[in-house]
Amino acid sequence: MIIILGFLGILNIYLFFQFFKLKNKLQIFFQGSDSKNLEQTISKEIKKTKEQEKELKKLAKQVAELEKISQKTFQKIGLIRFNPFQNVGGDQSFSIALLDAQNNGFVISSLYSREGNRVYAKAIKQGKSQYPLSEEEEQAIKKAIGL
Repeated sequence: MIIILGFLGILNIYLFFQFFKLKNKLQIFFQGSDSKNLEQTISKEIKKTKEQEKELKKLAKQVAELEKISQKTFQKIGLIRFNPFQNVGGDQSFSIALLDAQNNGFVISSLYSREGNRVYAKAIKQGKSQYPLSEEEEQAIKKAIGL
């Protein structure tokens, strides 16, 4: 009988320590929570998760739309400065190519001389123009494309 009481006493002490360990873990789990009810806490977390999933889907749609729009914006720029005339000092003339992701856009050339400044623009489709291009315009397009 004494052996059984001793065993039950040791078991009681062991269970007492296990109880306090579990109690400490639960306090950490519920820390910062307004509710002591596990069901309410889990319900709140599930609701937050669902709201975050909705927000994530909304953000994913916005990112997809922005990616679609960005394909049509100028992403590639090539600039070449040059001196087209022997009698004018400095590289004051230039050709600049502005292209989107599919190499569509335009090239603008500005030719500076003592008499004035002339500006030309030519459309570019898939890296090519239907109009003849100067060497500098071709260089600007190649620079924009990365060739």
